[in-house]
Amino acid sequence: MNNSFQKLLFLATFLACCTMANAQLPNEKFGKPSDLEWEFNGWGDAIDADAIILCKTMKVSYQLSDQVANNNQGYSDVNFDNLSDFGKNQIDDGNIIVNYEFKLRTKILKPEGAKHANIDITYFNADNDKTFFSDALDDMKIRVFTKNEKGKVVKRNIATNAFAKERINDNYMVMHVVVPDVQAGSIIEYQYNISSNRPTYIYDWVFQECIPTVHSKCDIEIPAFLRFNMNAPINKLIKSTVEVGHLAYDTNRPDMKRGKSCATNHYKVIGDYILPEGQALTHNQNSDAKNDAEEMKVANLTSQINMPNITRPAEMPEGHTHLKVK
Repeated sequence: MNNSFQKLLFLATFLACCTMANAQLPNEKFGKPSDLEWEFNGWGDAIDADAIILCKTMKVSYQLSDQVANNNQGYSDVNFDNLSDFGKNQIDDGNIIVNYEFKLRTKILKPEGAKHANIDITYFNADNDKTFFSDALDDMKIRVFTKNEKGKVVKRNIATNAFAKERINDNYMVMHVVVPDVQAGSIIEYQYNISSNRPTYIYDWVFQECIPTVHSKCDIEIPAFLRFNMNAPINKLIKSTVEVGHLAYDTNRPDMKRGKSCATNHYKVIGDYILPEGQALTHNQNSDAKNDAEEMKVANLTSQINMPNITRPAEMPEGHTHLKVK
């Protein structure tokens, strides 16, 4: 009886530890890697990888000005002060700002994986005077975490003012981010924002990089008067949901009502334990694995504005994404 009780107690303790570990992974809170992330070295076919992405997220939100609110108001809201604005379509006039928040955490597993500490960020930047559309990349923070010989975590901040920029074409730039002095066991965190005055364009979100990805999340909240066709990945490892939300307008004009808001379509697309393209096919040759590999080839979220009266801004060049791990 005593032996059975001990076995039962051990089992309960083991399950409790597993639950606690799962609570730490994925870890979407940046600034301090979790204990499990320090211990985690891959899974299944990803166990031999040089490096892994522990977490990557993109959050997209719209900032609506009072002018847009007046342009999309109902007849009951019209008065003499805003009558001249009523019914105008000014979606492309810079009255809507799209704010992107990007986060990426990568762990280097082997010395040869140090190259994966470098990333390329592709963003819109027009090289002409014919348009005022331009995306701004700012608030970049890069931190490298390592453990010293005593097991203490040491954090190092990387200066971001010396990274090289390269123009791809008349519309897009690439920021080449190079992180020095990275070793096996290091965890690197990247955070940056992009602000865009192109409300009818949303950057694609790619769930697969050239190394395995533990957790990838895309969170987009779009005003309902902007009608997008959202194409979610066809992959059993990636789940997508959409629900109705509400977004408050900026109330900085006296003719605006406080608390005015509009309905939104709130999309969440989450993928867990995603291998690079074709890796499942390399390690497993059965028919089910081949089908899984084929599904993995389309693991990206794309969007298309569904409003013929809106001129779509320049799209990203073929073969580029807003973020690419080297």
